[in-house]
Amino acid sequence: MSKLQRYLALIAALGVSLSGQTTPSGIDTSAMDASVSPCQNFYQYACGSWRKNNPIPPDRARWSRFEELAEKNLAIERDILEKAASQSANRTEIEQKIGDFYSSCMNESGIDAKGVHPIQPVLDRIAKLSSAKQLAPEMARLHDRGIRALFSFGVRADAKNSNEQIVGIGQGGLGLPDRDLYLKNDPRSVALRDKYKQNIRAMFELLAKAERHEPANLDRKVDAILTFETALAKASMDRVALRNPDNTYHKMTVQELNSLTPGFAWIAFFMDTGLPPIKTLNVSSPDFMKAMNTLIDSTPLDDLKSYLTWHVLQSEANLLPKPFREANFEFFGKALQGAKEMPARWKQCVQASDRALGEALGQQFVKVAFAGSSKEHALELVGEIEKEMATDIKAAAWMTPATKDQALTKLQQVSNKIGYPNKWKDYTSVKIAQGDYFGNSLRAQQFEIKRNLAKLGKPVDKTEWGMTPPTVNAYYSPPQNNINFPAGILQPPFYNSKASDAVNYGGIGVVIGHELTHGFDDQGRRYDGSGNLRDWWTPEDAKNFITRADCVAKEYGTFSPVSGVNLNGKLTLGENAADNGGIHLAYAALMESLAGKVLSKNEQFTPEQQFFLGYAQIWCENSTEQFSRINTMTNPHSPGQFRVNGVVQNLPEFEKAFSCKAGDPMVSADPCRVW
Repeated sequence: MSKLQRYLALIAALGVSLSGQTTPSGIDTSAMDASVSPCQNFYQYACGSWRKNNPIPPDRARWSRFEELAEKNLAIERDILEKAASQSANRTEIEQKIGDFYSSCMNESGIDAKGVHPIQPVLDRIAKLSSAKQLAPEMARLHDRGIRALFSFGVRADAKNSNEQIVGIGQGGLGLPDRDLYLKNDPRSVALRDKYKQNIRAMFELLAKAERHEPANLDRKVDAILTFETALAKASMDRVALRNPDNTYHKMTVQELNSLTPGFAWIAFFMDTGLPPIKTLNVSSPDFMKAMNTLIDSTPLDDLKSYLTWHVLQSEANLLPKPFREANFEFFGKALQGAKEMPARWKQCVQASDRALGEALGQQFVKVAFAGSSKEHALELVGEIEKEMATDIKAAAWMTPATKDQALTKLQQVSNKIGYPNKWKDYTSVKIAQGDYFGNSLRAQQFEIKRNLAKLGKPVDKTEWGMTPPTVNAYYSPPQNNINFPAGILQPPFYNSKASDAVNYGGIGVVIGHELTHGFDDQGRRYDGSGNLRDWWTPEDAKNFITRADCVAKEYGTFSPVSGVNLNGKLTLGENAADNGGIHLAYAALMESLAGKVLSKNEQFTPEQQFFLGYAQIWCENSTEQFSRINTMTNPHSPGQFRVNGVVQNLPEFEKAFSCKAGDPMVSADPCRVW
């Protein structure tokens, strides 16, 4: 064998492409960095060239394969909306609603001409408050508009009786995305709070200009708002504590809630929201409610008014004239996340249409972009991966038979939703008018809020979706014990009908395995097969689970996405456990599907290598430093780099597929595994 032949053989063995083209299996070789060994840094090997050739667009803080596909879906939705916006005489009711909503959003001159008139009645009511005792009915009106000041509120499934729906009250009322941004005193956090204060000031200055008066007491208002929100932040549970559902279940009567917060008229609040008399509700954070009560009592009325006014401005900014939208982006887009410019108006309006009338737009989207075969193949994969999960549970040496039986029962009760709802939401009652973007947005939001409140006391509808069909994502619902895959994600690179089985198992197969594993992660394991919060683990098995989970938390806690910042292993535990479990299940399903098959020889990658490359290439991404820092603080998902390298280093199957050896960075000396 010549030197060239030996070199080509080595390249082929490592799965390196010299062509820069997509292989017959569907691997994107143009995304790869062949200069890096897969055993040294598999993420760079699989995604290095993609990252080099795909800089972050100026209107984004992150650019990934998810955003790539989302952008494609946006273009499809745009085409649907623009056609629906045409004033043809034979438009259907759905086309009229989504078309007129979109066109009203695109009419920036019409939005600008209305100034702050659409929010003036709300601002005037706040200004006329004469006592904190009037706060409860005003909060009901604000929450009816989707302005979630002070606390969170809604109807949701009773965690310990998942077939019934009850009112839930929880912590909230912050303008910044995380409590720790108020409490940390490192230079970056202090600087970010200063920019937040500048943003508050800028919005109040714009309001004063729109109302044609000089801004008054701005320093006092800005300081009062930050002081008030900081006090709420101090009383709030952190994100790790919130992950434990036992920490957020406190069922009580309205009288008991009144005893916690005697300064807030809850009965008046509930009456003004239109709810019938309530017997019991869940208060997720009693300590927060007590602190909120004390804060209301001790805060001067003018400062309370400033706080409420700020939350109106912040909540409604994107529905107001351009200067308000630009000021909002200056902080929340640029300072907080590192984006350089606002997205094109059509993108903003497509996304707004999806948020407001998602299942109306979704009906049109699936007609254009979702093939029935995708749903069939996804369901087949779900069945195969559920079978592997059952095998995994039965083989788990660390679990006792009693807990295994409970786990298998839960697994059998998991239901699957693929693509889109069997029954669409009925938007008939939502009035959508040409040229009334603010009114259209408000009416669509009030429709959703009233629809949610109308669920009180009714059985949970487990066929309902929590994501719209074009969404590039998937989720597991513990109270419903189901896994959900919108049509938006059942496309390349996640699922490709032209790719090999190995690539698809590495893509959508792992996504399915990931969502299924969530039913048994640190949160999901606390719910039984009926979706009820119930401890079905023996003490011994619970201890063994925690030991295995702690290994994952500690492992990921050593990863640093940006200088000076490590991942929070406890915050990301559930997602990391699901990544590790999902890839294990999908790989096992692939191996079983390939058993006895004659494989094509027209491919430079083995099926095992195709699988891991197919997995890695769905996580190629770039992000700004600002985004990475905020993401590390707030996102339970690890960045793409660690969703790849953190997973493969725990898998002996990866080590074997790429002939890695002990001591290589992609071979952990102490591999972690929960499932």
